[in-house]
Amino acid sequence: MKNSRARFRAALIAAPLTVAATGMLIGAASPETPHAPKAIATSAETLSVADSLSTAFSNVATYVLPSVVAIENRLDNSRQSVNQPLPSEDGVPNQGNPFKGTPFEDMFRGRGGMGQDRQPSPSPSQRGIGSGIIIDSAGIVLTNNHVVAGGGKVIVKTQDGREFVATEVLTDPSTDIAVVKFKGDASLVAAKIGNSDSMKVGDWVVALGQPFGLESTVTAGIVSAKDRGIGIADRESFIQTDAAINPGNSGGPLVNLRGEVIGINTAISSQGGGSNGVGFAVPSNMAQWVSGQLIANGKVKRSYLGVSIQPVSYELGAQLGVAPKSGVAVTDVFPETPAAKAGLISGDVITKFGDIPVATPQQLQMAVERSPMGKPLTVHVIRDGKPIELSYQPEAAPKDFVADTKSKSNQGGVKMESLGLEIGSLTPDVAKQLEMEGQKGVVITQVKEGSAAETAGLERGMVIVQVNRQDVATAKDFEKAIAADQDGSILMLVRSGKGSRFVVIQK
Repeated sequence: MKNSRARFRAALIAAPLTVAATGMLIGAASPETPHAPKAIATSAETLSVADSLSTAFSNVATYVLPSVVAIENRLDNSRQSVNQPLPSEDGVPNQGNPFKGTPFEDMFRGRGGMGQDRQPSPSPSQRGIGSGIIIDSAGIVLTNNHVVAGGGKVIVKTQDGREFVATEVLTDPSTDIAVVKFKGDASLVAAKIGNSDSMKVGDWVVALGQPFGLESTVTAGIVSAKDRGIGIADRESFIQTDAAINPGNSGGPLVNLRGEVIGINTAISSQGGGSNGVGFAVPSNMAQWVSGQLIANGKVKRSYLGVSIQPVSYELGAQLGVAPKSGVAVTDVFPETPAAKAGLISGDVITKFGDIPVATPQQLQMAVERSPMGKPLTVHVIRDGKPIELSYQPEAAPKDFVADTKSKSNQGGVKMESLGLEIGSLTPDVAKQLEMEGQKGVVITQVKEGSAAETAGLERGMVIVQVNRQDVATAKDFEKAIAADQDGSILMLVRSGKGSRFVVIQK
């Protein structure tokens, strides 16, 4: 112990000497006094641009935040009826989770992403916190369905600290949009709704809301993509953004630099529970139309067409005589539907619906559903490489609409080595096993690994309905159509349990 203390004292004594020696060495090597760092050379023009952008963000926040609200969905077990689902074990009502069974389920439950965030509350109540935006000072808020679903007591909290109890909640689970009504007053500030169709990829946007229960939070980013479908709702055409979005932002606004709402924040893709720069918002044009329907009718009335559709890829466009992404291909037309009455057929490419150009299935779906009933519309179509016009009469989508594509089948069989494909007869027994009773076509019985057929996405159990726009009812029809191909690029219309689609096989 004594030796140890001696060593410690020696170290203390030696330290100043070492420092002093070091200081002398530095002094010898650097006799001149060090100069202060030079100022960063930034041009006045660059600073002006940066200041302008900063001012724009600040102005947006000042302008929009008074319209942003927090929404609390308080679920009281004592008030639950037998028809209202109880909260799940993590406090989130099962009915209110539109992401259940998808890769987005965990983020909804509060472990990352959007959704109703769990906050401590006295038993037996459970609480969920989300965001919303005032669109009418009389007391109307736009938010997400999953924020208010579950049958709880919905409370709207404004920026000035006031709380309002919702008098009515109207929802549309198909788009995950909801309208919350309460008794407002003239002191409330309504946000301005913008035109989401005018937004371009790369445009600046700002997200506002209550992430993690932190009020009045503003984040900025750009529009990363448009017309995204991510499989969490029946009707999707999301705006994708890298503006930081986190739990609690659900239902809050995504706005442009003019302070106009161009989206309702709905979901993020996250593996770790935080913002990874991939967020999704329901476009304002869709949200505004849905909310207008809810306010006027209490529900959403949609028109329908009665077709199966798919995007036009480069290969498919070459086969159908159109440019890639210049329209939407019709793969199936169901009997006794508005599409059948209009004269649409499989293989048509819809390029314009009424006055609206359509290049994606999402765009066509929205255009169809918003069509005012009783007012005929012109459908612009490319058929066999030539433009034609058809007249569509909008009709309300029946609740029990089920596609019926049944007809008679035939027998036969053939193997196509060049394609790596083997087909068989679609007998009644086979059709029944595939749940395609009465379907006309030939069934794929084998697909060779690494073959052209596999590359094109063909799978065993699919039914081939057409080859190069010619119906095939037997194996002989199929073989004849393949033999007649001249350019080595074969267009097939196939059907499966997932629906109909075109595929292109390169021989």
